[in-house]
Amino acid sequence: MVIPTQVPYHESLDLTLCGDMGRVHRLCRDVVTIAVEPLGLTQSRWTALIHINMLNEGVTQQQLAHSLGIEMPSLTRTIKQLETQLLITRCVDEHDKRSKNIYFTEQGHKTLHTLKEKIAEVKKQLYHGFTIDQLDLMAQGLIKMETNAQNCIENHLKNKANK
Repeated sequence: MVIPTQVPYHESLDLTLCGDMGRVHRLCRDVVTIAVEPLGLTQSRWTALIHINMLNEGVTQQQLAHSLGIEMPSLTRTIKQLETQLLITRCVDEHDKRSKNIYFTEQGHKTLHTLKEKIAEVKKQLYHGFTIDQLDLMAQGLIKMETNAQNCIENHLKNKANK
């Protein structure tokens, strides 16, 4: 006799759990983009500003591209737009003349402050109805899944190199 087993909830979703996370990520990103539109920021611009802040001023364009997970040509266009808006400036790296470092202008610092406030408001709306424990568990689960995904990639690259 076969005893029916209950399918875990995460496996009962129409999409895979990873697919659902991607869909939710896009929706959350869109909510922020709508909220910061009055600042003259597109999704690519506000994410670049957040990553420059996260990596610290003086970050190279190459480091920023890597952090954003995009190619240099795509980033170069965004960087030029941010310069045109007078939010950032690029300076040649004193140690590597081929490289440019990115810094916020005074206006860029002001815009970043407002951007962070807008994102905090959006997060409050997105987190509505969740307990602190639920949010912490979700964050821990995401970090674990990220680590597992990075390990999968590293193992794949090692196996590929050993062939």
